[in-house]
Amino acid sequence: MKANVTQVMVDEHQLILRMITLVEHNTALLAAGKFRNWQFYLDAVDFIRNYADRFHHAKEEDVLFAELVKNGMPEKQSPIEAMHMEHDQGRAHVQAMEEAAQKALDGETGQTTVIVEHATGYATLLRGHIDKENDILYPLAERILPESVRNRMLAAYETAGAKNPGLELKYLQMVEAYEQQAK
Repeated sequence: MKANVTQVMVDEHQLILRMITLVEHNTALLAAGKFRNWQFYLDAVDFIRNYADRFHHAKEEDVLFAELVKNGMPEKQSPIEAMHMEHDQGRAHVQAMEEAAQKALDGETGQTTVIVEHATGYATLLRGHIDKENDILYPLAERILPESVRNRMLAAYETAGAKNPGLELKYLQMVEAYEQQAK
C-alpha cells in the first residue's frame, strides 16, 4: 500500500477550518455591531500567517506541488497555478484585515466595514480553496505520485514541522480558547 502523502494536509485543514468558522462567526457579530474584539482579528492574522501560510502552505508549495511538477503536472495553467493564485489572494485579504484591525485597535473609527469585507472574503476564498484541495487536487496527487517519492515527501513534512516545535499546539490552544469564548 502506498504511503498517503496528503493526509497530513487534510488533517491540518481541519484546524484551519475551525479558525475560519471563528472568523465567520465573529465577523457576523461584528457586522451586526455585537463584536469589537480587534485583537481577535490580529490573532487570526497571526494564525493564518504562521500556521496556515508558513507551516501548512509551505508543505504544499515546497513539497507537494514541487513533486507534482516533477512528476508531470504542468506548473502553469494547472491546478497548481490556481492554488498559488488563491494563496496570494488570501495573503492580500489577510494584509488588509491586519491593517484595519490594527487601526481599530489604535482607536481609528470606520474600520469595521474593511474588516468585514476582508475577513468574509478570506473565509469564503479559503473554504472553496480547501474543498478544491481535499476533493480534487489531493486525490489526484495520490493517484499520480509514484511510490518512490512518497517517503521522501513524508520526511520533508516532518522536517518542516520540526523547524517549529510547539507551533501546532500553540495554534490549537488559540483556536480552542476562542471557541470557548464563542459559545
